[in-house]
Amino acid sequence: MSTCVLFFGGFQATQTDMKVWAGSAKAQKPDVQFEAFPWPRGAGSGAASAVGSFTKGGQYASAIATVQSSGADLIYLVGHSSGCAIANAVDRGLKEHGNIVLVALDGFGPDRKQLARQSTQVWVAECDGSKSLHYQTLKDYVGGRLKVYPATDCKTKWALHFSLVNAAANDSAVKSIATGYAQCRANLVWM
Repeated sequence: MSTCVLFFGGFQATQTDMKVWAGSAKAQKPDVQFEAFPWPRGAGSGAASAVGSFTKGGQYASAIATVQSSGADLIYLVGHSSGCAIANAVDRGLKEHGNIVLVALDGFGPDRKQLARQSTQVWVAECDGSKSLHYQTLKDYVGGRLKVYPATDCKTKWALHFSLVNAAANDSAVKSIATGYAQCRANLVWM
């Protein structure tokens, strides 16, 4: 079965971050096609700004075209943090969802129609009682559908938040958004 992944990085995720993440993901799953999108230039961290800038920059049309032209049996649309707003928008722009898996990693939750699909996943992280940035909001929103990644050595806000995309994240390496992809080992727990 062929698989394609479109990954949408969160607020301030750079092109370099995306290359590092996609390279790590490809090393782990060489038979999967990975395409990673950096944070759109000039966008704020809010959903409307993210989607608007992503669309204005031509990336939305590119993502839709990638999905529509893909011959993959299974296509994952994965957003991290604010990048979830973009993944959700791309998903809404598709006419067919039979082979689509929408994944939200500690960010904007999918809408009710998207959540109605059993394939949709919503993830947060926890480590020794510490919870990721959007844990409680997402738990309140999706209830029993919430999936919890058991992070290790991640008790700070940023380390836990990034543990969902970087399995090497820990309190020493990840101090801020800028260091979220430090020593990146792509976390593919959702596959």
